[in-house]
Amino acid sequence: MTDSSAWTDIAVPGSDFNVRQVAGKTAVPCYWGRDAGGACLFIVELEGDHAVQYRKSAVTVNGIGIDLRAGDQGHQRLVLTLERQVDCDLFEGLCRTLASSLEHSSDSASSLAVSLAHVRRWKTFLAGRSQHLSAEEVRGLFAEITFLLELIDRKMSSNAAVEAWLGPERSHQDFIFGNTAVEIKSLSGAERSTVRISSEDQLESLNDALFLRIYRLSRLADASGACSLNDIVTAVQARLGEADAVDAFDRKLVAHGYAPLPAYDQPRFVVSDVRNYRVCDGFPRLMRSQLPAGIASVAYDIRLESIALHECDGAAIFGND
Repeated sequence: MTDSSAWTDIAVPGSDFNVRQVAGKTAVPCYWGRDAGGACLFIVELEGDHAVQYRKSAVTVNGIGIDLRAGDQGHQRLVLTLERQVDCDLFEGLCRTLASSLEHSSDSASSLAVSLAHVRRWKTFLAGRSQHLSAEEVRGLFAEITFLLELIDRKMSSNAAVEAWLGPERSHQDFIFGNTAVEIKSLSGAERSTVRISSEDQLESLNDALFLRIYRLSRLADASGACSLNDIVTAVQARLGEADAVDAFDRKLVAHGYAPLPAYDQPRFVVSDVRNYRVCDGFPRLMRSQLPAGIASVAYDIRLESIALHECDGAAIFGND
């Protein structure tokens, strides 16, 4: 178990389990718990008999026990049990987001339906067994998702927007839509004005138009509009109307190494600047087609002052120049 978690101050009982109620206004009581074996539990208290609904919507997840148990008279308990303590942070993220989802339920039946649907969607993250992203990876993913939100804001369909996001699939560019390719980069608020190009393929494209879009992200936790990586992921999930688009988005997040861990509630970013550059003849770049024989791969930095003449309006990316 991690040094500090929702279960840290819950003693291991001699039998049955010890619990502490989850803070917040969930439609039904929810509890953090520990059983006699020391396992971490999340318990949803339900009124009535929901056995038929549970069997109809049952879900299995590797590493988490899911069980509907008899409670006190007239009650049942949905009990989630963590089977591997090494996954405690991931399990805590699942439980905290589930508790937030249950704030919008109306009764026990809807709370059970929300709980099972939530666990089913988390199977993707749990299967990924994601490692913690570095600060640079968090910033880069935040920037890519920011651009994905912009595609949705410009009335691109949910499925098309998610399909256009190719960064998690190790494509040469992060986004390709129509005959346009866009490479996304991020800079921290205090970072010097250079961007790292990680391969000889990143700034070479078979598409008619190739752009470099750079987000400067400032860590301003108290600023209006500041949001964390978890916040922006949740915002996209809420905007994606089609279930298959949400599933595809979640799979790409896992491919990127992301899972909704509490660690990603910080830092909170504000996009303080956006720069757009048209990559064309005269743009300083190294390309596979022009590398000397014998050189297999390259990575290099570009000074933004050196590409000032190639800066363009952001509308050009979307075909509105």
